[in-house]
Amino acid sequence: MKKILSLSSLLILLVSFSTAFAADHKIVIHIDENDDKRMNLVLNNAANLNKYYQDKGDEALIEIVAYGPGLKMYTMNSPVKKRIASFEQNFDNISFKACANTHRKMSKKAGKTIKLLPEAKMVDSGAVHLVQRQEEGWSYLRP
Repeated sequence: MKKILSLSSLLILLVSFSTAFAADHKIVIHIDENDDKRMNLVLNNAANLNKYYQDKGDEALIEIVAYGPGLKMYTMNSPVKKRIASFEQNFDNISFKACANTHRKMSKKAGKTIKLLPEAKMVDSGAVHLVQRQEEGWSYLRP
């Protein structure tokens, strides 16, 4: 039984890695401002990049990383909440990353845990994640 679980875990890991490495284009987009227009611009950029590469027959992997005031993009009262839900349903290659450092500080300041949208997946540090992605060869965009 242990052997089967180990093999299935390995297979899942290999599929995950192959999907990430199979992308022709890997783009990380940065948002650090609590501004409706900037948030919409980030989402527009992601959708436009996806369409451009898709029309060329290329695969693109896109991450939107929010930290600092930009983390408001992923809170339950986000002005782009509906668009993020739509992206999650329509784009399997666009993901949303939230800075755990910012989340912790926002929650402490509010005196309660700030609930984030289910589409947002936590990373330890948004800034570190951006640096790591660039070191891995991802293209960086800050609209």
